[in-house]
Amino acid sequence: MATSAEQSQDIDFPLDGVRVLDLSRVFAGPMCGQVLADFGAEVIKVEHPGRGDDTRDWGMRIGKTETTYYNSMNRNKRSITLDLQSKEGLQIVYDLLPQFDVVLHNFKTGGAEKLGVGYEQLKTLRPGLVYCAVAGYDTSGPEATRPGYDLVIQGEAGLMALNGEADQAPLKFGVAVVDLMTGMYAAQAVLAALFRRERTGKGRLIEMALYDCGLMVTGYYGLDAMQLGHDPARYGNAHPSIVPYGLFEAADGPLIIAVGNNAQFEKFCRQVIERPDIVEDLRFATNVERARNRLELVPLLTMRIRELERDVLLERMTAAGIPCGKVAGLHEALTSERTRRGGLVRDMPHPVAGTMPVFAPPYRLDGQRLPIRHAPPTLGEGTREVLQRLLAMEDDQLQQLQQRGVLTLPLPKG
Repeated sequence: MATSAEQSQDIDFPLDGVRVLDLSRVFAGPMCGQVLADFGAEVIKVEHPGRGDDTRDWGMRIGKTETTYYNSMNRNKRSITLDLQSKEGLQIVYDLLPQFDVVLHNFKTGGAEKLGVGYEQLKTLRPGLVYCAVAGYDTSGPEATRPGYDLVIQGEAGLMALNGEADQAPLKFGVAVVDLMTGMYAAQAVLAALFRRERTGKGRLIEMALYDCGLMVTGYYGLDAMQLGHDPARYGNAHPSIVPYGLFEAADGPLIIAVGNNAQFEKFCRQVIERPDIVEDLRFATNVERARNRLELVPLLTMRIRELERDVLLERMTAAGIPCGKVAGLHEALTSERTRRGGLVRDMPHPVAGTMPVFAPPYRLDGQRLPIRHAPPTLGEGTREVLQRLLAMEDDQLQQLQQRGVLTLPLPKG
């Protein structure tokens, strides 16, 4: 099997030659940087010499400076350490900038300007710069300086109100969905700006707000609320307008059943659960009627499904062309044959832990999954190599900067 490095040599990366200076931390900004890195950009992550990214202290520890949280957002990057509050650290950023195409950050509104890395301050050094700033709220509004936190915005944007069962309190999503989607939206904006720059030569200021992106995540539920004039009902794992559609308990475990049309429902009743009387009942003949009479229908289906084994149900539904699936545990899904066959999780070498699991990029280009070119970096692993390669800095100079606390250098290999 080819290594990631060997696979990389065979792929024409769309962003090959693009350089990104990633000044962001935690989730949304690093997610944007990771997307760009997956597509082949050289992403240099700038971290504080002592503590690094905040997420190096979140989640389960791997080695001395990595955690599961950090690793989920920082593959395919290099890490350098710089104290941006020092004149020398800031000067290194200025010296690097002419060689970079994109700058990412998620400082509080006004924080980048205070440090000296605001858009107006940097674009004079790099004409054509694509500059992406992620904040919690609209930078031109009265909440511009409020810090943005995923959980807070899940509440404020109505996401918690649409999630969970009807008789439960508002419920957050299992992952930081606002941060995740903001990072993806930000990456789309950066790609669009880079595409436009190829045609015009002009850079662009991109401003992304967590609240704005969180509101977009509400999707059709959000538009339902606007049409209704109030919150739509919550259905938990069920669907508001398609029945049966959701999680059900078989005799030996949960499964997903998604009956999408009337023809599938007839097959479901006759071939899967062997209850033709249900489909012959006029109350359940069409999806509109099934949705209207869900309180009568769902208990009938639930009772019958509980009498059958999960594999039997799955086999029958698959044969009938009805969407269905087993509800897997998280570890079970990550170690499944489907995941293994797709190459979605890779064991990568680590200098302390030996190996560590890393998610592979989800993208396939020309039939080939984009590889992991670099494992999530240890803190400052690229400081020496990157600054020597891009700025021709000598070892003595780097050592002096380390002694003054401007940066930290990785230990020599071997």
